[in-house]
Amino acid sequence: MRNTTIRLNPTDIWYGRRHPLARLLLPLSWLYDAIVRVRRRAYLKGWLTSERLPAPVVMVGNLTVGGTGKTPLVLRLVELLRAQGWTPAIITRGYGGRAEHWPQRVTPASDPDRVGDEPVLLARRSGCIVVAGPDRVAAGRLAIELSSCDILISDDGLQHYRLARDLEIVLIDGARGFGNGRCLPAGPLREPPERLNSVDLALHKGGVGSGHRMQLHPGELVNLRDPSRRCPLSDLSGQQVYAVAGIGHPEPFFTQLEAAGLRVERRPYPDHHRYRPQDAEHWRGLPVIMTEKDAVKCAAFAESDHWSLPVEAILDPEFESRFLAKLDQLRVSR
Repeated sequence: MRNTTIRLNPTDIWYGRRHPLARLLLPLSWLYDAIVRVRRRAYLKGWLTSERLPAPVVMVGNLTVGGTGKTPLVLRLVELLRAQGWTPAIITRGYGGRAEHWPQRVTPASDPDRVGDEPVLLARRSGCIVVAGPDRVAAGRLAIELSSCDILISDDGLQHYRLARDLEIVLIDGARGFGNGRCLPAGPLREPPERLNSVDLALHKGGVGSGHRMQLHPGELVNLRDPSRRCPLSDLSGQQVYAVAGIGHPEPFFTQLEAAGLRVERRPYPDHHRYRPQDAEHWRGLPVIMTEKDAVKCAAFAESDHWSLPVEAILDPEFESRFLAKLDQLRVSR
């Protein structure tokens, strides 16, 4: 008799309609919710201490588990800051990195297996000092020590309350929202939904409805083996391709390629998947398009028809105006 393995995807529970397992997990969610509330209150009351760094901190995070597009948002905020005369640096957790010592500076040539894929992507795209490490306070101190930065952007870390922040920006998946509205593990929430009431700015990625919006616009395809080779996505319209994505929510990436007229063979992998040359053996015979985050891990064994698709965050003008106004307030208060 043939053995079959059933793999349960947590998103089926979190974003599905009244999944029965969500009810079974509710007691654990209530416990998680209580712990989160008590911990936050402890910081607000001063029972636990937040550390303030010499430079102001802009915290970019979300309330849910999984990717919402924070990295493109951080890159756009860096552009806005520079245009206003700031000198930003970026701190990030370095999720998935296997380095023995933290924090550490990340350069465009850093090994993503050691420091994480997102930090390497940020270093390549931003031109900023990037420091990775689970301890955001230590990462922030090192970033200030290594550079002449006068402001820090933290990529994720909304729940890292030990680092005091001057501005909180929450990014929300405009299509999926908060799922079933429950905290982990019965739902996707890291904090209760009312936490949104205390942040400075909220931004929805895609979707429809009220509130500030962010759209991700694709750029030209970049060849992994030879980054000087570029071509419009439209050049592959009508062709069959493999679409490789090891990100938290790959569906928008796949649908974006399909909307451009490509015939997509989907190849989803777990978030922060550690690619190896053996993976690429399953992509032969067709052009391969992957996200930038995947590309930093695949360049070493890429073939001539492997491409990455950069995206640019487009923010609505009102959000940018409010963000810049809050920056002016920071200058005054500091």
